Amino acid sequence: MLTSSFVLGSAEAAHKAINAGDAVFQLVMFLILLALLKKFAWGPLMGIMKQREDHIANEINEAENNRVEAQKLLDEQRNLLKEARQEAQNLIENAKKQGDVQRDEIIKTARAESDRLKEQAKIEIEQQKENAVAAIREQVASLSVLIASKVIEKELNAKDQEKLINEYIQEAGEDR
Repeated sequence: MLTSSFVLGSAEAAHKAINAGDAVFQLVMFLILLALLKKFAWGPLMGIMKQREDHIANEINEAENNRVEAQKLLDEQRNLLKEARQEAQNLIENAKKQGDVQRDEIIKTARAESDRLKEQAKIEIEQQKENAVAAIREQVASLSVLIASKVIEKELNAKDQEKLINEYIQEAGEDR
């Protein structure tokens, strides 16, 4: 029994020594594996993650720059639209003013033409009136001569003279 316990004791000790040796071996292997993983897996993985992080940061910066550029363009377009509206309003106002000036000129010209036509009509009326008066005077003179010649031919009383004047006036009216 003693031998068996000694064998058991040495086997246990050997087993424990093997376990410690195995543990050291496993620890060394783990460290080597860890170094290999760090070099071949963790390093590239972290590089890829860093690239991805940089890529995402660049995308965010680019998106922010695009947003700022778009806002700037939008503000510029709004300003251009505002200027165009103001310019259109100015053109409309200028057109209205020009239309008012032209209207006033047309009215002034029409009034001047109307006044000229009135004056010309007055002159024509005055000439026609003078012509009519001259024609009446001529007729009165020829009637007077005619009446005088008739009176000379015969002596008339007032009644006959009035009758004779009325006849000659009627004749003169029919000649016209």
